[in-house]
Amino acid sequence: MFQEFVETKSLAKVLTMALYSKEDTLAMRKKLIGSSCRLFFSEEPVKIVKAQGQYLYDEKGRRYLDCISNVHHVGHCHPAVAQAAAAQMQLQNTNTRFLHDNLVQYAARLSETLPEKLQVFYFVNSGSEANDLALRLARQYSQHEDVLVLDHAYHGHLTSLIDISPYKFRKLGGQKEWVHVAPLPDTYRGLYRKEHEDAARAYADEVKCVIDEAHKKGRKIAAFFAESLPSVGGQIVLPPGYFQKVAEYVRAAGAVFVADEVQVGFGRVGRHFWGFQLQGEDFVPDIVTMGKPIGNGHPLSCVATTQEIADAFTANGVEYFNTFGGNPVSCAIGLAVLDVMEKEDLRGNATRVGEYFMKLMNDLKRKHPIIGDVRGVGLFVGIDLVKDRNLRTPAKEEADFILKRLKEEYIFMSSDGPGENVLKFKPPMCFSMDDAKLVADKIDQILSGSERKFPCLRIWRQAQTLQAGYFDYSIILNQVSC
Repeated sequence: MFQEFVETKSLAKVLTMALYSKEDTLAMRKKLIGSSCRLFFSEEPVKIVKAQGQYLYDEKGRRYLDCISNVHHVGHCHPAVAQAAAAQMQLQNTNTRFLHDNLVQYAARLSETLPEKLQVFYFVNSGSEANDLALRLARQYSQHEDVLVLDHAYHGHLTSLIDISPYKFRKLGGQKEWVHVAPLPDTYRGLYRKEHEDAARAYADEVKCVIDEAHKKGRKIAAFFAESLPSVGGQIVLPPGYFQKVAEYVRAAGAVFVADEVQVGFGRVGRHFWGFQLQGEDFVPDIVTMGKPIGNGHPLSCVATTQEIADAFTANGVEYFNTFGGNPVSCAIGLAVLDVMEKEDLRGNATRVGEYFMKLMNDLKRKHPIIGDVRGVGLFVGIDLVKDRNLRTPAKEEADFILKRLKEEYIFMSSDGPGENVLKFKPPMCFSMDDAKLVADKIDQILSGSERKFPCLRIWRQAQTLQAGYFDYSIILNQVSC
């Protein structure tokens, strides 16, 4: 596995190459870069000068463990990826209007990871471009306009995608009449929970209700978009069988099923290459979008679809051309990422380390009642923090505090979810068992030492000892505000 650390001399050389001090860099950024482009840890941002594997290094040479960067899939600055990019750049980097082996070889390699039905590819440069193109494909094929999405979803930053992302449009211009929103299938705090006899069907039936309501208004659905594991929604693992039933309803309405794999695809779930495969072998989407990790930090993304949908898109008589999509350098990088994943068994590593980390966090859940739920697959894990387990009130302030304290321990992690209370764990795929143990140990230490700042943690701990005597400690919990 790729665990090549930065040599002291190499890092020292990098530190002397910085053009500006951290303070000057921050001042220039505030002056020159739009303030809506936010920084991690904005109160005390970090200047990163070098990265390697699962580690980031700041301008003072301090090493941070990266639990954020799912984009840098096989590890930051992997030498095999960097070498592939440099070698092809020295030869040529034309566009797809010229023949080149890299394009077709990469498409062939991707086709080996997907169901036989999905064998036509369009290469673009970002997840947003991929989802925008998927929307065009769906509309051309179905000859319908409307889109059905899940609540709290995020599918990209283009105008077309802001419009179908409740996570964004609720903060902006609101919901368009051609957009329809179904409940997020969250079995921890959603409409139908883990104890429900068939949460998958219940949530799928909610989708059918939304479709029926749209039809009553004379609307026609072109596509259903869903992340295979909703990320911004709170690292949600969908109930098995949900996609199959939704696809039945969606296709009966003349629409197509788009699986957004931009965040969770490419082996991150470990035992499968694609997140949608968690639903079972009998489910195949009509369109799959991918991005982020497939270029390991290089702008590369893709749309995979059926021959039938591709033919309908061609039939409109308008050429599709993307200046940079599928260029030889991008495809060389994509091929190198696939090679590294196979050579270093990164899917196997995601399974082993992910299961170990889930075990560690579930152990902490039994010790710290602020951890309401631990969910995930492979190296895609969410830790749902709550103010009390009965009401499942999101513990946003506590989540923010933990992230700040982790940073002080040289660990980067982020949070998400509708309540901004879910710690997101999605590190590079070279993350090790020792790394997982370190993160769990630090979270344990932070929670154990935070009772003075958050009194409810102390009350919870005391109440936990009373629980064996069937004492109703929820009464105490609800009297304490964190």
